[in-house]
Amino acid sequence: MKWVLRGALGVLALLVVAFLIFRTPDTDPAAMRAKYGGPPSQFVAIGDGVTVHLRDEGPRDAPVIMLLHGSNADLHTWDPWVRALKARYRVVRFDQVGHGLTGPDPDDDYSRDNYVEDIREVADKLGLGRFVLGGNSMGGKHALAFAARYPERLTGLVLVDGSGGPMLDQPKDDKKDSGNIGFTIARMPGINLLVEQVTPRFLIRQSLEETVSNKAVASEAAVDRYWELLRYPGNRRATLKRFSLPYDPLPEADIAKVATPTLILWGEEDRLIPVAAGRWLDKVMPKSTLVVYPGIGHLPQEEAVSATLGDLEPWLARLTDDPPAR
Repeated sequence: MKWVLRGALGVLALLVVAFLIFRTPDTDPAAMRAKYGGPPSQFVAIGDGVTVHLRDEGPRDAPVIMLLHGSNADLHTWDPWVRALKARYRVVRFDQVGHGLTGPDPDDDYSRDNYVEDIREVADKLGLGRFVLGGNSMGGKHALAFAARYPERLTGLVLVDGSGGPMLDQPKDDKKDSGNIGFTIARMPGINLLVEQVTPRFLIRQSLEETVSNKAVASEAAVDRYWELLRYPGNRRATLKRFSLPYDPLPEADIAKVATPTLILWGEEDRLIPVAAGRWLDKVMPKSTLVVYPGIGHLPQEEAVSATLGDLEPWLARLTDDPPAR
């Protein structure tokens, strides 16, 4: 019996040693702000104890477009678009709660309704009247929900591989390659608890590479950013809380009532949210235009910068009566 006890203690000791070796602690908030929150970043209190990290660029009197990142991303995902748009538009983007330098929600509220109210509070804080709202992935769901609740605030809606509609399966031929290892682990009971303390960089790299078809997007700098900001204090726990919630699509009837002019951009090779979801949205929404990009994955705004801007800028110009630059 003693040898069984000794063996168990030995295994436990090995597990403790392995945990200490592979543990990845939280990043230092000051260091992260210095690295990812320099000018033109602002840190703006919007109420309920939330201070959002945001960037507000472009002419103050120009038409406004607000951009929302996806799950486990941050405002930097929009860098390519912002560089092209900020000469003619006021471009606002912010890290949503549980992400980036905004960090966790003080009340651990990661409901769709809370994210929608944060959008309103940011817009009100910045004095924005009506604006174009765009979102990628999870940000698309929040943008769509905002359009359903506050249609009077929007002049346009841009959904980039956005969730929010029903959960549709991948085509059978693609299922073997579908998914994202990071998201899968975050949903696994028990094992997901390790994510809060053990988040190896290679897992983040693999997760990002599985998300995109244009692998150049998964650069070393991008992997570092995802890895470091996920480990910003409280963000890993927020991720686990978000993934513990059931998927909450908007009712089809609510989506069908969104009469805001909508541009739907989708990567044909998206393995997280299949292009069928974009086609479904285009079928249900009354004033939508769908553009599908062959050979592109879940992040068209980064994977196909020229192509997406080539469709976005003329569409924005028609909304704002502002001829695109030549």
